[in-house]
Amino acid sequence: MSKISIFWGTAFALSAVAAVATAQHRFRYHDETTAEPLRLVPATENPGTSSASVKERSGKIKVTGNGIPDHLVGPFPNQGNPHQIEQQKVRLKLPAKPIAKGAITPLQMGWNFGVSLNGVVFDPLAAEFWHGDPRSGWSYNALGGAISLGLDANHAHVQPNGKYHYHGVPTGQVELLGWSPSEHSPLIGYAADGFPIYAVTGVVGGKVTEMTSSYRLKSGNRPGGNAPDGRHDGTFNEDYAYVQGHGNLDQCNGAFTVSAEYPSGTYAYFLTEDYPVVPRCFVGTPDQSFRFGRR
Repeated sequence: MSKISIFWGTAFALSAVAAVATAQHRFRYHDETTAEPLRLVPATENPGTSSASVKERSGKIKVTGNGIPDHLVGPFPNQGNPHQIEQQKVRLKLPAKPIAKGAITPLQMGWNFGVSLNGVVFDPLAAEFWHGDPRSGWSYNALGGAISLGLDANHAHVQPNGKYHYHGVPTGQVELLGWSPSEHSPLIGYAADGFPIYAVTGVVGGKVTEMTSSYRLKSGNRPGGNAPDGRHDGTFNEDYAYVQGHGNLDQCNGAFTVSAEYPSGTYAYFLTEDYPVVPRCFVGTPDQSFRFGRR
C-alpha cells in the first residue's frame, strides 16, 4: 500500500508525445478540471451484420472481421460524437503462446490494447488533452465525464473513420457471453501481446474472485499554473497512481488465473469496475498489427 508507482503519469506523457511528434493533428482545446457523472447513450440501435473470425494457425491467433459489433449500440452520430459507424477491415494477429518479458510496455496513442471476440477493438486512450496540447502531461480520462465523447451503454463510440471501439467494459458483449458474478468470466478477447482478456471475475486460489484494480486517486490537488488545478478527482489519467497491493491486480490490470480456456492457468488481463477499466500496459510484446496511428 505504501509503494506508489509514478509509472503511469510519466509513461503516458512520454508515449503521447512520441505518438504525435511526427503527426500533424489538431487537438480540441479543453480546460475542464472537474469529473462529472458519466452519461451514456442508451444502446437501442442495430448496427448491422457483424462478421468476425478467431482462428489459431502457425503459432498465431488471427482475428478478422468487419468491425461491426454483435450487440445493440447507441445512435451515432449523437450530440457528443458526430461520426457514423462504418465497416472496417479488421486483420489482427497475436501470439498463441504469449511470453511475459519481465518488463512492461506502456500502451501508446495510436495503438489498440486488444480486440474482443466480435472483432471490435479496445482503444481506451482518448486523444483529448489539457489545452489541446499532448505535451502538457495531462490527458483526459475517457470515462471521467469531464468532456462529452458520446459514449454509448457499451462504453464505446466512433472515430472519424467510422471505427466503433471500446473505452471501457463492453456491456452488450459481456451480456451476450453470459457473464455471471458467481463464475469465472467468459473469454472476452485478446490483448495485442496475446494474453487473454476477461471481465471482472477470475479464479484465484481455487475461488471465484472479483478482480480489482490497484490504481487509486492521488491525494491533494493538481499543481495549477500551466497545469490544471483542482483536486485529483479522475478527470485526467494523471489523477491516478498505481499502488502495489491496493487491489489484487498488477499495474497492467493482470493476474494469474485458471479458466475454461486455460485449465492449467495463465496470466490474463481483466476489465475492472474501477480505473483503469481497460489495461494501459503490456507484459508481453504487442503485435504491430494493433498499431493504427503514426509515431
